[in-house]
Amino acid sequence: MPKTPKTRPIPLQKALLSAVAAAKAAGALMVSHRLRPKKVNATTQHDIKLDLDVRCQRLIHKLLLGRHPSIPVLGEEESDRQILEAEARWVVDPIDGTVNFAHRIPHAAVSIALQVRETPRSAGYSDGYATVAGVVYDPFVGELWTAIRDQPARLNRRPISVSKRSLQEAIVALGFSGRAGSLEAMTGAIQTLSSRVRKIRMTGSAALALAYVADGRFDGYFEKGVRLWDIAAGGLILECAGGRFERELREDGVSFRLNATNGRIRPPLKS
Repeated sequence: MPKTPKTRPIPLQKALLSAVAAAKAAGALMVSHRLRPKKVNATTQHDIKLDLDVRCQRLIHKLLLGRHPSIPVLGEEESDRQILEAEARWVVDPIDGTVNFAHRIPHAAVSIALQVRETPRSAGYSDGYATVAGVVYDPFVGELWTAIRDQPARLNRRPISVSKRSLQEAIVALGFSGRAGSLEAMTGAIQTLSSRVRKIRMTGSAALALAYVADGRFDGYFEKGVRLWDIAAGGLILECAGGRFERELREDGVSFRLNATNGRIRPPLKS
């Protein structure tokens, strides 16, 4: 299990409770709008941006800053200006799995992580920070994954751990971001894995895929092109559940190659 960073801006249990409260508030908003018509702010070939993404982000922002006014928020939808100078920051994905949610598929989650600086300031969002507390909340089934660094990961307060299955027994999840190189990487992974694992799944939420590996439902999750807010909380939860969370910053400087496993299967995506 990773070593605890030296800098702790606030008691981590207090931070976790704040993140849980914010995640549940956003989750309630998601549930209340699940079957309602969605206001779309923007679309691309492989993604949808909803007005509710922004509303959930602002609700989380308000609740977190109300309890911890000195800690800025780095979010998928909006960010505070202080995120590059801060000794601590929240990393928020208000709706991870927006395309699912937009199509009334109840597989999406709120992801909130608290990160602290470990090394001197650098230019990128990802460099120099480590996650010390994380929450992934699926409001549609009432499942709340939480972790504090150096403590057991939990699902609805119950300690969890990764599976002990081998590659031949494994259920692995793959992600497809739509970014350059992602399709080729996923096609290669499917060709590599299809005859070697039990099942392959593509579920549409990185945060939930990581939580599922942490809880032993999946045995691995691989993607090329995820962003920090997709994986910051789920990665800590996986590590605290005994898994391996390997990520490599891509050439674009903002997205990652991700290999997340139970520690027993070999990651297929190295390029």
